[in-house]
Order: sequence, then structure tokens, then C-alpha cells
Amino acid sequence: MFGTYKQDDVTILLKDLTNCIEPMDTLERERRIQQGVHYSEMLPVEYEPSEQYLRAYFDAVERYAAMTADAVASVCQKLWQEKGERVVLVSLARAGTSIGVLLKRHFRFRYGVDVPHYTISIIRGRGIDETAMAYILERHPAETIQFVDGWTGKGAIQAELYRAVTAYKGVDGRLAVLSDPAGLTDLCGTKDDFLIASSCLNSTVSGLLSRTVYRTDLIGPGEFHGAVFYEALRPKDLTYQFIDAIAAHFSLEQQPEPDPAPKSISALEEVEQIRQEFSISDRNLVKPSIGETTRVLLRRVPWKILVHSLDDEAYLGHIYALAKEKGVELREYPLVNYRACGLIRTMADQ
Repeated sequence: MFGTYKQDDVTILLKDLTNCIEPMDTLERERRIQQGVHYSEMLPVEYEPSEQYLRAYFDAVERYAAMTADAVASVCQKLWQEKGERVVLVSLARAGTSIGVLLKRHFRFRYGVDVPHYTISIIRGRGIDETAMAYILERHPAETIQFVDGWTGKGAIQAELYRAVTAYKGVDGRLAVLSDPAGLTDLCGTKDDFLIASSCLNSTVSGLLSRTVYRTDLIGPGEFHGAVFYEALRPKDLTYQFIDAIAAHFSLEQQPEPDPAPKSISALEEVEQIRQEFSISDRNLVKPSIGETTRVLLRRVPWKILVHSLDDEAYLGHIYALAKEKGVELREYPLVNYRACGLIRTMADQ
């Protein structure tokens, strides 16, 4: 175990690559990604949030803790009905890990069971960590595995997961997520694109772990995908501040959200519409949802940020703050499935 998650909360199936990778300037990393270097081979310099941004984060935690707890309860209820106490939570590092911890805690709170929870790596274009999957399947039946993440953007990771599980008979490839604005899974807390506060920060709300890394010069045969532990950030670690704030709102009276009204356009159609309207050749440069937009602002090179409203401080306050801090244009756009969408700058145009 490395990082700051407690052993009782999660088993981390990642190789410790601390001091093995030199973080890269965001602009240079973006250039290399768009030149064909895979994003999993590099790590960005960790964003150090300003005091203004941290205030927006703490406000988001307080404002959305109850909604997040309701979403956790709804997901747990659905998983309990499908798999019962045999469920094995397998969260996708790193955004899914804190969500998996919350689900594990809610199972204990509501049903009195202590379910296993692992976190493993899956990387778009590289697939799932096969060593980690072998480790889990040696210990648990295939049909008990339940993959967990925070939210759906446009579905790239869900598609990657579906491809990956074809190699594992009996493993269900559906993601359980708190927020599913893309409409990709029935195992969700809500279809609403709401703010899960953990999306506002990087490692400091994820056990001080980096995003996962896969490089053959660092990961040998039979080894897990890797991650870096940012020990120097320990004084700024908010991982359990987030987890405890949400868990404090657990209640036996929580009710699942009613089914949403049908949308006039599907999430994938909306992404394609945006891509065409803004003449973006690569759909990977279109990042819909509050969570993905936040990620774009934290660790990519944004071109524009589309928001459903320029006057939605409640849901988008942290995005407004980050965009202003980084000098990125905010544009109001009639989004249907999402509240925000990040557009990444094409480096060839620079």
C-alpha cells in the first residue's frame, strides 16, 4: 500500500513509481499527446490550487454533500438488489477510488456488510490492468465483480471497459457511477450532471496518488500499472475531508431519484454536434460533463469552456474560478445533457 487511503477502505493494485517519472509542463505534455505520445506515459505537474479556488472547492463539498450521499445510496441499493453481499467493488483509479470508498462505507452503514474494494488501472487505448484482474479473479468469482467510477463523460472509459471484459467470462462490464449524464448505465445515482466535489482536485482528494501510468520501461511482465505518491503534498491532503463530509450525510431515509424526462438529443449526438460546430477534428478534444471540464482546466490546455449558463454559481462556480484564473474563454451554449463541456486547444494551431 502507498498513498494515504486506509487499508480498511481499499486495496490498491498499483505499482509504486514514486521518483521514477519527472512531471511535465502542461503545455509540453499537451503537445506530445497531440503528436501521438500516449497520455499514460507522462504525468503533468500537479496543479496547486489558489486560495480562491480552494474556497470554491470547500463550498462545493458543503453544497453537494447531501446530493452526493443520495447518489451513493442509490447506487448501493441497485448493487444490493443485483449482487447482494457478495459484491466486490473494483474502482477505476484514480477518480473512482474515493467513490468506491464511499460505496464500501455505505454498504457497511446500510446493510451491515464489509464488501471487498480494490482499485485498479484502466487506460483509454491501452486497456485494463490484466495483472490486477488476474489478482482479483484468483480471489473472487467473476460474477461478483462490480466496476466503479465517479461519472460518465462521453463514454470512452465505459467503451474501453466493455472491450476489456470480453476476455473475462462472467465479468459484467457495466460501470456503477454517481452521475451518468451520458446515459450509459443503469447503475447510477442520477442522470443529472451534478458536481461531485472530488472532481475539483487532483491527487489531494485521491490519496495523494497520481493518475495511472503504463510504460514498458517501468512496468514489467506480471506487474501492476503504476502511479506516483505525492508525499510532499501530505499537509494539503483532503482525501478524507471529502469522504467524511459525504459519509456524514448517509441516512436510512434516502430516496432514489425519479427517472428523468427524455432528452431531445442523445449525449453522443450532442458531442458530435459540438465537434462539428467548433470544427474540432478529434472528438477526444471534446470533454463533456462537469467532471471532465474540471479535468481539462486542471491538467490539459483548454481552448474554450462551454457552459449551459454563465449564471450558475451553484453548480459551476469552481469552473468559473478556474477559467478566470487561467484566462480561458467561457461561452454560454445550449447544452442538453451536460452543464459544461471543455474544448481542448489543438496544438498544431499554435
